Amino acid sequence: MGEVLRQFPAAQRALFARFHIGGCSKCAYRPEQTLEEVCRSNELSLTEVIAEIEASHAQDVKLQVGPTELAQWLNSGPPQGKLHLLDVRTREEHEAVCIAGSQLLTQELVQQAFANWEREDFVVLYDHLGTRSMDVAAYFLGHGFANTRCLAGGIDAYSREAQPTLPRYRLELD
Repeated sequence: MGEVLRQFPAAQRALFARFHIGGCSKCAYRPEQTLEEVCRSNELSLTEVIAEIEASHAQDVKLQVGPTELAQWLNSGPPQGKLHLLDVRTREEHEAVCIAGSQLLTQELVQQAFANWEREDFVVLYDHLGTRSMDVAAYFLGHGFANTRCLAGGIDAYSREAQPTLPRYRLELD
């Protein structure tokens, strides 16, 4: 499972959302288990679970914007509407290094966005490596922001590919 989750980060969300696997201690799985073992212990079809993981992964790919494309949007604007660049990392990470023009996502900013922003605006979310922001994207999508995207590879990829002068860092949790 550890390798499945590394290759398909959407798998954890997909397994929980569709099959209620991995969200609590009762339905948890261990990183060393195989996908086949998890399916067998939960009485699920391996073929069906693989199809769900692949579909979820394809959906995640559609929600991503690459670092160079985001840099172009920051310079000349997105294809339509306004761009809101939101940092979903911790305040300490944001204060240490951030993409120019981004805002730290707080509960107050979420309330302001839902009350005042146009639902057609582009909302781009980023984190450190591009994984946690997908959960926040689902929240924005669920509230009608159809042009929500995540920065593929997070600020780490952005600093490598689009703005090499932006400092890179490593977290103990990575």
